[in-house]
Amino acid sequence: MTNMNVPMKAVANQQGYRLINSKYPPIHLFDDVATADEFETLYALQALTNPRLQNELGNLNLVPPAERPFGICGCSYALAPFTHVNPDGSRFSDGQQGMLYIADSVDTAIKEVSHHQQHYWQNVEGLSYDRLVMRSLHCEFDADPMADACILPISDPIYDSDSYVAARAFAETLRKLNAVGLEYHSVRNPGSICWGLFTPRTVKSIKQAAHFEMIWDGQKISAVYQISAH
Repeated sequence: MTNMNVPMKAVANQQGYRLINSKYPPIHLFDDVATADEFETLYALQALTNPRLQNELGNLNLVPPAERPFGICGCSYALAPFTHVNPDGSRFSDGQQGMLYIADSVDTAIKEVSHHQQHYWQNVEGLSYDRLVMRSLHCEFDADPMADACILPISDPIYDSDSYVAARAFAETLRKLNAVGLEYHSVRNPGSICWGLFTPRTVKSIKQAAHFEMIWDGQKISAVYQISAH
């Protein structure tokens, strides 16, 4: 059983990276406003002429107005994981809450995403070849209090390669303790660190970086290439 008595700490100006599918563009409505009031005004105007706006923005009710980091660079990138929640969940989410995952390097982000993308492709019957272009994002954030799960050994149940039961229970406890996120060992790139944020409000900026292409050869992801600097 995981020891819930992990220490809390403050993180300031932390840098990291994440990868997203390049087919998802930034949502300009989030990035064009500086305050919640400006957003509500612009949203009301655009909703009159854009019937797809609600689908693009996702479920805003999942993010209280005070948690939305309007005015930062890349606000849409910060909000997207919380308004478009993966119903299948993830290591530290059961699919009911959003999570913003950030890795300590592009290499770690690639290894984390490649693992899950490969698992997806392996379950597509008859798929002999595919390619996927991913956009890397350079992130900067503060977090206080952040749970330091790096004190737990990689053998702890929250780091199980396949089962997320312990990790989700652990994250739920941290939420009840009002932690804004956690720092933890990367499972897919041993020796590296990742962060999971329970809220977008601590994000300071998210900027587009390089693009990468993942190649599926019918059995595995056989290669990952950098195809652009931005």
